[in-house]
Amino acid sequence: MRLVVVFGTHKLETVSYLARYAGTFQLVFVYQDESFEPGIDGAIRSALPMTRGPVALVLPDIVVTGAGSVGGLLAAFRRTAVAGWSVVAAEERDPDTLRQMGALALVEEGGVVTVGAAVDKPADPSGYNAFWGMVAVAEGEAHRLPDVVAKGVDSPLTGAAAHIVERIVNYNTPAG
Repeated sequence: MRLVVVFGTHKLETVSYLARYAGTFQLVFVYQDESFEPGIDGAIRSALPMTRGPVALVLPDIVVTGAGSVGGLLAAFRRTAVAGWSVVAAEERDPDTLRQMGALALVEEGGVVTVGAAVDKPADPSGYNAFWGMVAVAEGEAHRLPDVVAKGVDSPLTGAAAHIVERIVNYNTPAG
């Protein structure tokens, strides 16, 4: 499995830390190309040329814990074969949390949970009941990964399969 890590020069310690996983993953390190957007959108665009096969967007400050977390990303990968897109998500009703995350409106039909609507960091979180911690996508759709966090575009997560976990912690978000 290939792991593409995007970083800036201020995060060089990340390379040293992740070197311990060189025997587990094929590690590829990419500097974030600042000619793209400076945020997560630009990081995704910097990594895409190095990806192949199904692709997962895993942010370093997001940790999935509790029931359903073990194998959550693998389950999401498996679902991309059917749905094209899949998310690892946690249910959430707190509007302050939803304003800081990739908010989802999950729907369940016939025991299958999918994303009815998605938006990154909504100003109005009413109507959303969860947020994503990881996204998996089939190779043919990976070029749309930046749209997951882009403003003013339709989210490619609408219709994605959802794998629900107990808890997702964002260590980059101040505790309230």
